[in-house]
Amino acid sequence: MTYVLDTNIITAILKGNEKVKRRAQEVIVEGEDIFINGISYYEIKRGLLAKNATAQLEKFDRLCERFGLILLGTQAIFDEAAQMYAVLQLRGEPIEDADILIASLVKVGDFILVSDDTDFHRIQGLWIENWLT
Repeated sequence: MTYVLDTNIITAILKGNEKVKRRAQEVIVEGEDIFINGISYYEIKRGLLAKNATAQLEKFDRLCERFGLILLGTQAIFDEAAQMYAVLQLRGEPIEDADILIASLVKVGDFILVSDDTDFHRIQGLWIENWLT
């Protein structure tokens, strides 16, 4: 299995959440892969830069080196995102574009999304784990 971390899980790791760090270590020991998605990378990086949080930036860079990045690299991801957007709009349950792009990346790649964001539960066929609960 491949796990993709959402922004709130990355933030928990950066803040030293032991439960999340322990679960990530278990996944690594099991031989599974963990990635940071490009959208969350951008969200975290911009926030830390805006705060001039140099120590946290260094910690984040080390985390990215350890886990690696997974990017929005195929047309299929954007096609899936457009479909998700349309379905959610028609149901009157829209979510943020960033979350739709993360969800489409995870769904197309058949990955597991690690998130504490309940908005993702509106998307059918998405594998989600919450390492904070």
